[in-house]
Formats: sequence, C-alpha cells, structure tokens
Amino acid sequence: MGAKNLHLEHLEDEIINQGIDGGRGAINFLQGLRDMLKGNSNSGVNMTVKWDGAPAIFCGLHPETNQFFVAKKSLFNKEPKFYTSESEIKNASELSGTLQEKFLTSFQCLSKLSWNTILQGDLMYTNDKKMQKIDGKSFVTFQPNTIMYAVNTESDLGKKIAKSKMGIVFHTTYTGGTIEDLSASFGANISKLGNSSDVWIDDATYKDVSGKGSMTAKETLALTQELSKTGKAFHGIKRKDLTKFMEIQGEILRKGSGASYKTYCNTLIRGGSYKPTYEGYMKHFEGYWEEKVVGKVKQEKTKAIKREIGEQLYNELRSLKKMIQNLTSFMGHLVVAKQLIINALNRVKSIGTFKKTANGFEVVNPEGYVAIDKTGSAVKLVDRMEFAYNNFTAQKNWDK
Repeated sequence: MGAKNLHLEHLEDEIINQGIDGGRGAINFLQGLRDMLKGNSNSGVNMTVKWDGAPAIFCGLHPETNQFFVAKKSLFNKEPKFYTSESEIKNASELSGTLQEKFLTSFQCLSKLSWNTILQGDLMYTNDKKMQKIDGKSFVTFQPNTIMYAVNTESDLGKKIAKSKMGIVFHTTYTGGTIEDLSASFGANISKLGNSSDVWIDDATYKDVSGKGSMTAKETLALTQELSKTGKAFHGIKRKDLTKFMEIQGEILRKGSGASYKTYCNTLIRGGSYKPTYEGYMKHFEGYWEEKVVGKVKQEKTKAIKREIGEQLYNELRSLKKMIQNLTSFMGHLVVAKQLIINALNRVKSIGTFKKTANGFEVVNPEGYVAIDKTGSAVKLVDRMEFAYNNFTAQKNWDK
C-alpha cells in the first residue's frame, strides 16, 4: 500500500522516531532552510505553510471509475469510504449535521472544477465565514479550528472570499491505479483546476512576495552558531546507545506510555518551556511510574511486579546517562535553531491570523510550516509552545 499523508512528525522528534538517520536528517533540513532563506536556490528543501483547517478533504477522480468524489481520512480504511453523489453524502450516517453540510458544499463546488488527479486539502470555510470589524477595519473572517483568519474586505482576495461558498487549501497529491495503491507526494498543482466563483482555492506553497522572509546577516550567524551546537551534541550520541534507548522507549510505551520521553517533552511544552534535561526526564519517569502505573493497581502483589519493572527500566535508562544528556542537548539546540527559521518565515503573511479572546482579537502566527527535502521526506516546523498555548486558550467558534 502506498504512503498516505495522515500524520507528520515534528522535526525535533525525528531522532526519537528514526534514530541517528533521523537526527542527521533534522540537521540537514535546517541547513537547507538556512540556505534557502539566504537566497541559495540549490538548498534542496521546499516549504509549504500549515493551515489550521478542518476537516481534511480528499477529492478528485476515482482511479478506477473516473468518477469525481470527496472523502474524509476514511478513504484509506480497509473498506474505503468516499462519496460520488449528493445523495450518498445525505445518506451517510457517519456524517453529522455540520460535517454533512461541509461535504455537501464541497462536493457541489469542487465537482465543477477540472480534475485529472486526487488532492488532499484543509477545508477553511463553507457557510461559516463572517464579516467582522477588527481595529475599526472590515474583514471577512473564518475560523475552521484554533486560528481565525482575516482578509480585508477591500482587497481583491477579500472580495473573492466574500463571494465564494467555500475555501480550501490543497497541499498533497495522490497517484495510483487503485485507492489502495495511492501514494502521497507533498505539493499540489492547482493551476489546471480552472476557476469558479464558488470556490477560493490556494496551494500551501510558502510565498515570500515581499522579501521580508529572508534572514538578516545577524539571524543567519545566530542560526549557524546554534546548528554548530546542535551538531556537537549530535556527535556525542552513539548509534548503539540511541538504539538501546529507542528499544527501552518501546517497552515503556507498551507498559506505561505516559513515562515515555516524548510524553516528558510534551509536558514541558504544555508548561511553556522546552528545556529537556536528563534529570528532568528521570524525575518524570519515576514520578509517573509510581503514581500512574503502580498507583492504579490495587493488589500489593501486582504493585510489587509493576514497581520491579519500573526499577529495571529506570536502571537501564540510567546506564545511558551520557547519551540522554547529549540527546536532550541536541533536541534543545535544534528547537532553538528551528525557532530562528520560523521567526523569519512568520514575517510574511498573505492572510491575517488571530485568536479570539474574551477581550477581542490577538494577533498570532500561522500554525507552522512543512519542510520537504529532495527525496520527498517531510517534517513539521511548528512553534509548539505558542500553538499549544493558543489551542488551550483561544475561544473556538463553538465555545459558548
């Protein structure tokens, strides 16, 4: 079965997911992006913008019947689910009232375009866009998820969005002879779809039309220095030790997933500070295991067994102290380097991005970006602390 674009990993997690090769790839991604922002077109890395849309829409011509269809991620179920008519959407029990409306509108509007492929995109709005005043100016706004997007109604883009019935941003193309064999490649050529006043379509390609996205000499120097620190920590990680660490993490995930290193890192992010340390992780592991793994069982005999397993895993982790210290240093410096690139990319926004608060609207950055290398590998570049904070604090359209 071909690769499906259902989940992307964060850049800093690649060393945990893919080992030494993943860590080296993460450094190469950032070096390529640095070169791209310096104006070196030979960097071999492309960039797309992550839009905070929902739901994901798959659409195009069925490879076997040549019928136009729309679908959710269930397109890739063991028994694929997709819709080739309005009646199928209306009779689909798995589509709720709101979701049914969105798929019905998507089918009606997108079927009018010229299709010769299958694309995946993020739905930005259907009948839920609004006209709002922000700082005394008139905007057409839509909030598919956490981030609210706003476009000045006097701009050409604002006028187009205001007249349209739906908006979607395509980012992935699928090819294959059957649904089961579809393979994903990042990027979407929307130039051959044609135009319809009912649909606002964009691709997710990063567009720096102003030149503001380029890094200054000072920023480039800071990034190069941070990448040097990242590389130094990386060279201190031995492949065999990292492999053993990954095996231990697999065992932890099977027996007490909340004690994993990834969960520890996510806990730091939710706390608003990403500074992983060996001591911090060991404390997290010990506390979680005792409270959640041992604490949730009632029989003393079972508690003793769980505690013994935890002590064994703890000792195995402790034997890798130097490697874990280098790993935490590597990931910490990598996140700093990543943030320097995100800051440069964030200077360019074709559409305003806000979050709704109890006191009005607060300007926020886009959700993030996807970096794609020349082999087609892709990772997320997201300011996880800002986006996680926004996700918890923003007032959604459905908030009462």
